[in-house]
Amino acid sequence: MGNGFLGGAPMGIGGLILLALDIWAIISVVNSGASTGGKVLWVLLILFLPLLGFILWLLFGPRGRV
Repeated sequence: MGNGFLGGAPMGIGGLILLALDIWAIISVVNSGASTGGKVLWVLLILFLPLLGFILWLLFGPRGRV
């Protein structure tokens, strides 16, 4: 129980959603006006701590230029 296709689907879908959000955050950081060092730190934070890094970026991170 729990290892079946449907049992693992919500976790897989959540992971894909988090991956998409992290990619969006990284693109936004790279396109932002932040310094190069700041961009590197934000990207590393998002890569190594995907959920926490995304939440911190959402609250405090640099946004891309529109």
